[in-house]
Amino acid sequence: MSVLGTLTVIIGLSTLFFTGLLFMLGVDFIVLPFFVIAFNIVQWLISPYLIDALYRVREVSKSEEPKLHDVVERLSQKSGIKKPRVMIARIPIPNAFAYGSPIAGTRVAVTSELLKTLDEGEVEAVVGHELGHIKHRDVQAMMFVSILPAIFYFIGYSMLISSMYRSRDERGSGGAAAIGAVSLAVYFILTLFTLYLSRLREYFADSHSASVVEDGPRKLSGGLAKIVKSTHRMKHARREVSGNSSFKALFISDPDRAETDSVALSQAMGYRSDQALVEEILRRDVTALDRLAELFSTHPNIVKRLRALQELA
Repeated sequence: MSVLGTLTVIIGLSTLFFTGLLFMLGVDFIVLPFFVIAFNIVQWLISPYLIDALYRVREVSKSEEPKLHDVVERLSQKSGIKKPRVMIARIPIPNAFAYGSPIAGTRVAVTSELLKTLDEGEVEAVVGHELGHIKHRDVQAMMFVSILPAIFYFIGYSMLISSMYRSRDERGSGGAAAIGAVSLAVYFILTLFTLYLSRLREYFADSHSASVVEDGPRKLSGGLAKIVKSTHRMKHARREVSGNSSFKALFISDPDRAETDSVALSQAMGYRSDQALVEEILRRDVTALDRLAELFSTHPNIVKRLRALQELA
């Protein structure tokens, strides 16, 4: 999945405080966008270290995880990219993510629970997906795409706050409020487009995995189905991860979608065969409510995602 995924919401929340601080310090409104851009670039540069701390990620040597290293090295060669650093995240849900920055380098991480939940072929397909994000430079792409909505968010928030501190009769108060409202509306629209781009990049990463992993569509389909199934069962662990950070947009499957996607799994929970589980999900209909929920998600609906993989097969 996309390394910074759609971090528009993260950017909005994290810099909300930053904007207020700038106003209290009396920084000129005109220079606010430049502060926003600088702040988010710095956030991008240091984000790998934040992720390592939040998700208890550490680099593992080849002697510790020889099979995982071999998979990453082999698929990196097939992908035509330099082998990223191999990491293990000590969080209690099965998942994986790729991330990095110019100062931290590229990294691919799998959770310890993923290695327990999936078989070797499925782990290989998941790694292929994450390497697809690195090859397509999704980290950089989503970072810069997310900056524009963030600027509109700050302008809108700033103008609304500014209008509140002016008397009703003061000139320009109504205009400032109107500009603020329009800017926030633009922010909302741009966010929807950013989320759509994030979902598209998940499909592209799935396609990359299918192209570099033998029998990739089947392996990745089984892996995704098992990730959703296992995450749905781990309600306490899912709440812990969701409460920690919005960096969950990094994951190959969003833990917060596990409850929604589990609707597609409701009749498939008893299936012992991975393929039978996938086939049952594929028989489910994508409802209008599913499509609406997907508009606000960084990840595609699980049924649509597995159907796309079947087409690649």
